[in-house]
Amino acid sequence: MMKPILATALLAFAFTSAADAQQLFTATLTGHAQLPGSTFVAPPAGAAGHYNVSGRFTGQEGRVEQLYTNVQATGLALPFPSQPLQGFSGIRSLGDGRFLVLTDNGFGSKANSSDVILMFNIIKPDWDTGRVAIEETVQLSDPNRKVPFPIMNEATPGRFLTGADFDPESIQPVGDTYWIGDEFGPWIIQVDNKGEVLQVLATDPGGILLRSPDNALALTPNPGAPLADDVVVFRSGGYEGMALAEDQATLYPLLEKPIWDSTANAPESIDGTPVLRMFELNAETAEWGDTTRYYPLESADHAIGDFNLIGGTRALIIERDSRQGDPREEWADNPAEFKRIYLIDLERTNEQGVLEKIAYIDLMDIQDPDGLAPRGTLNGTFNFPFVTIENVDLVDENTIVVANDNNYPFSIGRQEGHADDNELILLNVEEFLNAQ
Repeated sequence: MMKPILATALLAFAFTSAADAQQLFTATLTGHAQLPGSTFVAPPAGAAGHYNVSGRFTGQEGRVEQLYTNVQATGLALPFPSQPLQGFSGIRSLGDGRFLVLTDNGFGSKANSSDVILMFNIIKPDWDTGRVAIEETVQLSDPNRKVPFPIMNEATPGRFLTGADFDPESIQPVGDTYWIGDEFGPWIIQVDNKGEVLQVLATDPGGILLRSPDNALALTPNPGAPLADDVVVFRSGGYEGMALAEDQATLYPLLEKPIWDSTANAPESIDGTPVLRMFELNAETAEWGDTTRYYPLESADHAIGDFNLIGGTRALIIERDSRQGDPREEWADNPAEFKRIYLIDLERTNEQGVLEKIAYIDLMDIQDPDGLAPRGTLNGTFNFPFVTIENVDLVDENTIVVANDNNYPFSIGRQEGHADDNELILLNVEEFLNAQ
C-alpha cells in the first residue's frame, strides 16, 4: 500500500520542483515595425451604408451619429468614418515575411461594436523601414445561415458579421479554410477563404456544455437568481488562444480565464493554483476530444494572450497582467509588470493534467543593443508595456514574432496621451526555444 502513495508523492514533488525551476532566458530585439492605430479599411462591397461609420455606441450617452464627438483620453474622438483595422488578437506566420492577423471584435464589447464588421488580414512588415503593408483583407459573413442565433445583419443580403455577434481572438489556417476561436460563446467558427461561415461549434467537450454570459443562446437569470448551470465561462474569458498541430488534424482551444467551479464556489484551481482549460478539437470531424489539459497561471488576476505550437508538442503561451505603461516612466498610473512568454510541452503534465512551464522570456526586459526600436528603449533595454499582448508565433528556428492588440483608440501603453499603434517585433530567442 505504501509504494503507490510514495510514487505519487515523488511525482508530485518532481513536478513542483520543475515548475519552481522555470528558466528565464534573454530575448534580443532584431526587428521592429508598426502599423498606425489610425488605420482604416473600407466596408466590403454589398454592406449597408451604415458601415461607413463605426464607433457610434462607445459613449455613455448611447448612440452618437456626429463624427468625432466622443473624445477619448488619447485625444482621438469617435465615431470614425469607415472601419478601423483595430488591434490584432491572433497571428500566424505564413512564411516569406507574411503574417495572418486577426482583427479583434471592435471596441471591446457586444454593446459597442455592432457597427464594426469582423475581418482578418494578410500583412507584410518591412523590417528595414518599420512599415507594415496590408496585402489582403477578408471580412466575415454568414450568407448560408450557419450561425445558430440571430446576427446583427440577419435580414440583410450580405449578412456580414459584426463585433456584436462574435469576439474573435484566435485563428488557424487549415487547408483552404480558417478556424477562429471566439470569446462570446465561447464558439469555434470555421470559415472559407472568402470569410463565409462553414460551421459554428458550441463548447461541449465530453457532452458538457460551457457558456459565457455573452452567449446569445444562454438564458440570463433575473436579479438575485443563480446563474444557469452551463454559464461557467467568465465574460471575456473564452478562447483567447488556439494552437494547431503540425499535421493540421487537431486544434487546441485554450480559455483566457479559469471557469467557475460551482463546487468550490470560486474560479477553478488545482491544488491552489488557478488554471485554464485547454481542449482538443478534431479539425477533420469537428468533434471534441477526450483530453483536457490545464495551463497554470502565476496569479489569479492574470490571463493568457496567445498560444501556438512551434514544433511537435512544444508551444508558446503569452501570460500577462492587465496593466499598461512603462514602469521606467512616471506618467503611468498602473504600469505594466508581468508580460511573459512561456515555453510548454503538451506531453509534459502532472497526473492531474496540469502543464509544466519549462522556461520563459520577459517582455519587459528585451535587449536592444543596436537601438532598433523607435520608442521604448532605455539604456539598451526595450519593453512591451501593453495591456493586451495577444500575438506570438515562430518565424524561424531562432526567432519569434510578437505583437500587441492596441484596443484602438483606448489603450495607452507606449506613450502618455497617445493611442497605441499596432507594434510587431522580432525577437532572437534561440536558447529559449531550445530549453529543456
